[in-house]
Amino acid sequence: MVIYLPAQAADDAPVLDELTPREIVRELDKYVIGQSEAKRAVAIALRNRIRRQKLEPEMADEVMPKNILMIGPTGVGKTELARRLAKLANSPFLKVEASKFTEVGYVGRDVESMIRDLVEIGIDMVREERLNEVGERAERNAEERLLDLLMPGQPEPTESAERTREKLRERLRTGKLDDRMVEIDVKERGPTFEVSTAGGIEEMDINLKDVLPGLFGGRTRKRKMRVGEALDYLVQEEEQKLVDMDQVTRVAIERVERSGIIFLDEIDKIAGREGGHGPDVSREGVQRDILPIVEGTTVNTRYGFVRTDHVLFIAAGAFHVSKPSDLIPELQGRFPIRVELKSLTEQDFIRILKEPKNALIKQYQALLDTEGIKLTFSEEALSEIASYAARVNESAENIGARRLHTILEKLLEEVSFDGPDLKKKAVRVDAAYVRKQLADIVKDQDLSRYIL
Repeated sequence: MVIYLPAQAADDAPVLDELTPREIVRELDKYVIGQSEAKRAVAIALRNRIRRQKLEPEMADEVMPKNILMIGPTGVGKTELARRLAKLANSPFLKVEASKFTEVGYVGRDVESMIRDLVEIGIDMVREERLNEVGERAERNAEERLLDLLMPGQPEPTESAERTREKLRERLRTGKLDDRMVEIDVKERGPTFEVSTAGGIEEMDINLKDVLPGLFGGRTRKRKMRVGEALDYLVQEEEQKLVDMDQVTRVAIERVERSGIIFLDEIDKIAGREGGHGPDVSREGVQRDILPIVEGTTVNTRYGFVRTDHVLFIAAGAFHVSKPSDLIPELQGRFPIRVELKSLTEQDFIRILKEPKNALIKQYQALLDTEGIKLTFSEEALSEIASYAARVNESAENIGARRLHTILEKLLEEVSFDGPDLKKKAVRVDAAYVRKQLADIVKDQDLSRYIL
């Protein structure tokens, strides 16, 4: 099986099943600075999935994913690593906070809802791929239908009618007909209702026309709209006709079962504190409910049954108060790979500002470039920004790389506000400018404004 990276042309996309763990780490290096141990762990996990797909079915069924537990403070790259890994593998990916779940019997979300959510994400992914495949054909069909509406009463095609049709087609494509009104048949949407079940409210969201097709059997009504809106509506209608949703559902469930990734954040929040007292509302119960999902079970969704045996779980937590050993032993055993992510240093901040493909500096430069403003930073300025971020993290709550967002917002507040009115469209940020704009951050004892 050959798997390509999403949203790239097949001829220049790296072939996923040819990426070695070292090359996977190199891909992750483009977005996440440092944390080599964690990168190695997720690269091996992804490579093992590729290896498993090449095994005989009987053996492949026996090879279970090695789930990962990431330990480290906030803002050091735990979520970004998992998200980039999922994009690299074109896998359905869900990030969910473990602390949001409650034990069965309590009010709140049950743990099986994460699998239902993952299936929805998988269906959206596959549907989007199918829509891209049929997009051109749907546009052609919609265009023909719209031309039929604009040229009524032409039972026999004649040479003159064809010339008129081609002229209309040209005007339609250039947008000259967008403001003209046209009457089209629009399908009525049936009312929806929710049913609360043992599986949770989110499991049931039924459209009445699916349950009672005789009562809500695709009734249509006439509606006048502009040609531009009508074309968009007809394209969507044609896309729905061309996409087989039953096949989309089958492919999505297979993809979720084979390559789904769930990122369980805040796993430390449901770990019992040693010697702790007071009401631990269903904390251990949530762990016991998560256990069968991680071990491998079958979850009932509105699209059918989904097995979780080969879903990769990446759990993460800061573990400031609790320890990984405070998790119940059975759950600890289901996360055999443990990696500790290091706190970010001032040097890491400098690299984060400059090196990633989506570096913050590049984002601000691109935003201001839309208004013709050329924003540049000196090396000394970047060092000063990193220094301020490190100092604020030390004196207040340490939020890692997220601190750079607040620092840069404060630093570029004036430029962003006055940008459209600036006569001089070249702005250079140097160390003196950084010190001038950010001096009050360190002086001000009330740092609440700069804490996310």
